Amino acid sequence: MDEQAAEGITASSGASNCVVAETWVDGVAIVAVSGVVDMLTSPQLETAIDAALEQKPSGIVIDFTDVEFLASAGMGVLVAAHDKAGSDVAFSVVADGPATSRPLKLVGITEIVSLYPSLDEALAARDT
Repeated sequence: MDEQAAEGITASSGASNCVVAETWVDGVAIVAVSGVVDMLTSPQLETAIDAALEQKPSGIVIDFTDVEFLASAGMGVLVAAHDKAGSDVAFSVVADGPATSRPLKLVGITEIVSLYPSLDEALAARDT
């Protein structure tokens, strides 16, 4: 399995703390996020997703496994990124639990973005 990692970026602003790291597996960009994704840190997520998309991945997975809080600003970034990715890039989100998957389902984002409970399941789904 081809795997490549990029340095994590940390944003810290008062109570908001967010770390974003990019890795690659077989042409798929994985943007792993941890901490809080709110209006102060969502621009950092947007920048990371845009950087990954510029490298022309076959797919992109946003991994929210370690996200403690997901605000509407972060969800807006997901919708915009999905639109930027277009139909040629498989776009999916890893989220499981009340802090991430529940708000994504309530707002209806799962109607446009594929949601998986684990990174392994998200990566396996693109192979089917």
